[in-house]
Amino acid sequence: MKTFNLSDWALRHRSLVWYFMLVFSLAGLFSFFNLGRAEDPDFTIKTMIIQASWPGASVEDTVSQITNRIEKKLEELPSFDYARSLNTPGATTIFVNLRDTTKAKDIPDIWVKIRNMIGDIRSQFPEGVVGPFYNDSFGDVFGNIYGFTADGLSQRQLRDYVEEIRTKILTVPDVGKVDLIGAQDEVIYLEFSTRQIAALGITQKMIIDTLQAQNAITPSGVIQAEGERISMRVGGQFASEDSLRAINLRINDRFFRLGDVATIRRGYVDPPSALFRVNGEPAIGVAIGMKPNGNLMAFGEALKDEMARIEQELPIGIGVHLVSDQPEIVRDAIGGFIQALVEAVAIVLLVSFVSLGLRAGLVVAVSIPLVLAITFVVMEFSGISLQRISLGALIIALGLLVDDAMIAVEMMVARLEMGDPIEKAATYVYSHTAFPMLTGTLVTVVSFFPVALNNSNAGEFTFTLFVVIAVSLIVSWLVAVLFVPLLGVTMLPRTMKSHHDQPGRLTRGFSALLRLCVRWKWMTIAATVMMFGLSIFGMGFVQQQFFPSSDRTEVIIDWTARQNTAITETLAQIERFETTALAGDPDIDHWSSHIGEGAPRFLLSLDVQPASPNFGQIIIVTKDIAARERLRAKLRPILDRDFVGIDAFVHLLDIGPPVGRPVQYRVSGPDIATVREQAQRLASAIGQNAGLADIVYDWNEPARVLKIDVLQDKAAQLGVTSETIATTLNGLVGGSAITQVRDDIYLVDVVGRAQENERSSLDTLQNLQIQTSSGKSVPLAAIANIRYEFEQPIVWRRNRLPTLTVKAAINGNAQPATVVAALEPTVKAVQAQLPAGYRIAVGGAVEESAKSQGPILAVVPLMLFTMATILMIQLQSFQRLFMVFIVAPLALIGVVAALLPSGAPLGFVAILGVLALIGILIRNSVILVVQIEELRHEGMDGWSAVVKATEHRMRPILLTAAAASLALIPIAREIFWGPMAYAMMGGIIVGTVLTLLFLPALYVTWFRLKEPAPE
Repeated sequence: MKTFNLSDWALRHRSLVWYFMLVFSLAGLFSFFNLGRAEDPDFTIKTMIIQASWPGASVEDTVSQITNRIEKKLEELPSFDYARSLNTPGATTIFVNLRDTTKAKDIPDIWVKIRNMIGDIRSQFPEGVVGPFYNDSFGDVFGNIYGFTADGLSQRQLRDYVEEIRTKILTVPDVGKVDLIGAQDEVIYLEFSTRQIAALGITQKMIIDTLQAQNAITPSGVIQAEGERISMRVGGQFASEDSLRAINLRINDRFFRLGDVATIRRGYVDPPSALFRVNGEPAIGVAIGMKPNGNLMAFGEALKDEMARIEQELPIGIGVHLVSDQPEIVRDAIGGFIQALVEAVAIVLLVSFVSLGLRAGLVVAVSIPLVLAITFVVMEFSGISLQRISLGALIIALGLLVDDAMIAVEMMVARLEMGDPIEKAATYVYSHTAFPMLTGTLVTVVSFFPVALNNSNAGEFTFTLFVVIAVSLIVSWLVAVLFVPLLGVTMLPRTMKSHHDQPGRLTRGFSALLRLCVRWKWMTIAATVMMFGLSIFGMGFVQQQFFPSSDRTEVIIDWTARQNTAITETLAQIERFETTALAGDPDIDHWSSHIGEGAPRFLLSLDVQPASPNFGQIIIVTKDIAARERLRAKLRPILDRDFVGIDAFVHLLDIGPPVGRPVQYRVSGPDIATVREQAQRLASAIGQNAGLADIVYDWNEPARVLKIDVLQDKAAQLGVTSETIATTLNGLVGGSAITQVRDDIYLVDVVGRAQENERSSLDTLQNLQIQTSSGKSVPLAAIANIRYEFEQPIVWRRNRLPTLTVKAAINGNAQPATVVAALEPTVKAVQAQLPAGYRIAVGGAVEESAKSQGPILAVVPLMLFTMATILMIQLQSFQRLFMVFIVAPLALIGVVAALLPSGAPLGFVAILGVLALIGILIRNSVILVVQIEELRHEGMDGWSAVVKATEHRMRPILLTAAAASLALIPIAREIFWGPMAYAMMGGIIVGTVLTLLFLPALYVTWFRLKEPAPE
């Protein structure tokens, strides 16, 4: 009975097969242009923010009464990993982090569950707690940011225009969130002289009560008259600051004009909560996001057209600055990736034409675009966009997918040279090599299981690597057995003369070397084992890495002043830095500064910082990579010389999950003072290492607090409570909202406070008049003592313990893992002296790398088991299974030999490449072993079968190795792919040599085969 032959079927249904080739080619072309574009693949930010406030509470009370209750409740969540909380007097911000293994599709339901869980304990919070409020959109990206500056316009006038612009932008197709940055809310201030109103016998509270009563909007009723409903409206509400000035107040049977007892002026919230600057000028920003699954390129074009129309309508004096343009960056990045892909295709085609000749090379040349076209179709239906990972995967796959086509064409040519008819030659590959080829293909796909089954952020980031490579390799096998035979019958000559009567120099040289290695088999094995041992030793000198820094042109400066610094001082410092270091620098294209908060997430991997008055972030866009490096070299000396006491972290954007400063240690324990003491000991110890720079803490120094100790007995006698005193003080210093003025689309708060010279005066506080229950007033100094003391303005907690993080940058080119390994004895010495209940944990890049590599190691046993099962089905022999497997680890020789001279680190992506080498080398080994077995079954003696099969497989194995390694050259210059490319090139080259020399020697040794006597 004749077995089914897919290649034969293709030749018997030529029109149908040609039709599908045409359909797939056209579909692939359309899919390529329809595929989404992105710089990097998305990954899910598994973090939610919970915020609550308790005005007037201390840090200790906030932690014990709010933060601790929320964190304890969160620990009941099955997918909960850990919580970090930022605690300040009267406010808490909790970052809820889910386990890395949490699936992205489950996260929205988890956020809802968290809301419900915290809602269940809402009644347990103290009276006066505001919130909690939830931000489950922490990962939203605002890829386009515009800054608007005004020359000759007020902040309010500029905001009116920006609000109108925001309304127009919301009409752009696929637009998502549109937020304003640095917009200052208007406020009408009623500034009183506490001494003046005390002399008049009135208090601020009396004035507030009167104003609130007049400005209230309450129902006035509806008249039903003669079948008509007529609503009644009572006037008197405030329309502006002028209407406030004109108000006459009747207090204690006396009339006062409000303008006579208070200075009334319109201004902005003082102090501001956040400010925004563009190129050194105050600005209002518009951050624009895109809806999920939108086409970024089309969205960018539509937004650009809308902004062009808007800009034409703006008056002279309003400057429009494009601060961030993600679509343009993606267009440039994709252009570079596609150029690398085209170069890789050209290299593979060149290898094919040079090695196979014009006609045979043409068959391979047609099959490669066909495989890519079908892969593009699958990518479109799978929702995979063109981005750094998917295009890199295509380049990696190129050198592998060409192997099947090369084997098929090479075998067709060999059979034609032996005199077979062309149809028989075309079907020979399926009957003799198709299933070993399929086994090799599946084994290679399985070698990427650690990517497919890695649930960490890094695994999610690189997941499309597995999908694209798996699809392209399986498609390449189908193309080799279905389409290549038809292409070969069409393009190859009907008959071919044998060219192997006189082997070339390479073939003769290889045959001599092969026979030498097989005859001296024990020497060959010993030399290989020795090189493997040296490579294991050399691996200790290869630096480890998580993900490299981005190849974008931005330089980021995280600016942190002392913890009690006011936002006005932070602004003054950054203004001075802009003038000193940035203005007029020829390497800078533009920059933007955020004061009081960090930049919005304009890139998914941006390490977004919590808002704080002492924090600022400067985003500098340089003209190119060379300019970026020159600027970094210039900034550090300026910061060290002119801005002493400022923690200014100059860094680049991250590729993949953000990590912040590269070296971090967390010191945790129950007592804040002890945590600070132990953290300082640790910082002092590791500071002796010359590899570290700029050692800082995420919190540490205490701040002054003005303590008002109320004499409760005396206060009770006068009918004064602590609440009355606190409310009066808050109204004096910070101001309290009295009422609101409705102005167009805005609600303008009317805030009462003391005059500026009294708000910052200790004498004013001591003489502040406090109203008693009888309506009289007494000075504050009569019922309270006023003194200074110190307390922590900020406390970070992790897992319900105060946690102080010691952070450091790195001097030179050392990787974080290398530095942390060098510091390990020092850290252990400090850790050994910690009191009970205190601990030190490694954070930063090393921790994130371990979290990402953990799932890889967990999947490796499954990967090896699946490989062994597939190979066992093909080989059905434990001994041959061992033969095939033994070559794969030896690729480490080439990996180390490539990484050490190049200085490339072994990063997360490079580790994936090393694991992929296992499949690539097993693929070649299994086809070689199968061919040896076939020759032995045909009656050839074992020794000769080994030599003959190896000589026959030498050419296709070398061609595949050349194609696979040379195709990686275009991405070897990439920052992200470079280490993986070097590792794979070294591993493929050395692994190929070992497959052709070591494996035959091992086979002969294992099966005790003897060289036949010469005839």
